[in-house]
Amino acid sequence: MSEGVVAVLGLGEAGARYAADLLAAGVTVVGHDPVARPEIPGLRQVDDPVAAVRDAAYVLSLNSASVAATVAAAAAPGLRPGAVFADLNTGAPEIKRRVAETVEPAGAAFVDVAVLAPVPRRGLRTPVAVAGSGRARLTSFLAAFDVPVEDAGPRPGAAAARKLLRSVFMKGIAAVLLESLEIGALAGHEDWLREQIVAELTAADRAFVDRLVDGTPRHAGRRLAEMRAVADYAAGLGAGHDITRATIARLERLVADPAAAEQADRADRADQSDRAGADPEEKKTP
Repeated sequence: MSEGVVAVLGLGEAGARYAADLLAAGVTVVGHDPVARPEIPGLRQVDDPVAAVRDAAYVLSLNSASVAATVAAAAAPGLRPGAVFADLNTGAPEIKRRVAETVEPAGAAFVDVAVLAPVPRRGLRTPVAVAGSGRARLTSFLAAFDVPVEDAGPRPGAAAARKLLRSVFMKGIAAVLLESLEIGALAGHEDWLREQIVAELTAADRAFVDRLVDGTPRHAGRRLAEMRAVADYAAGLGAGHDITRATIARLERLVADPAAAEQADRADRADQSDRAGADPEEKKTP
């Protein structure tokens, strides 16, 4: 086993980028992918995972979650004691624990790695969260390349959980964008709407997030009426509006929630006091 060798299992978009960046940094990289064979100068590609990991100090698995455990099982016989097996796939915490249970009996240290931003943006320097027995060693290795690393603790699956929490937002906002632009296109205003979206996201900060989170329960009734109008408009255009319907369902739950209703009532009274120029102390509700 050589401390200078990294095996990359999976040479799709993310795996190929990691391999290329490591090679550019002077690291020896061996790659394996049963399908993809990207042209990456300096990359030695082998036909089976055992050959790929045999001399590796660090193994980076960048496949889909559906095959993560299978890939680990195929590579495990070639792992050397003391190697670090890092699973960078986006999957459930249970899958990460299954991979750990597969590679650790071979003497490898396991790291559950959650990639916290799109790899094409920063490549090897993409921020990650790490968990598992090998996280300290992997963190030390990545530090040489200025990779931002969050320590998610010793339990495999802890980093994966953070990634899935992030996915609620990232994949959810992608769905919102797709639906919004589809409706905009049918209305003949896709370009205008795209500029509106870019402007809002570009200006977004913590105050923007707080305003959405705090303002939605406070104004759920008004926003519900607005989104019902959106649904009617989208239906009239012949546009799919699954996300709009989901938003309506969420707002309906907020309107029906007594705690949210009380919060909205207090907020309305505070707003009325503000408009009347009342002293801040007078706005407090018992």
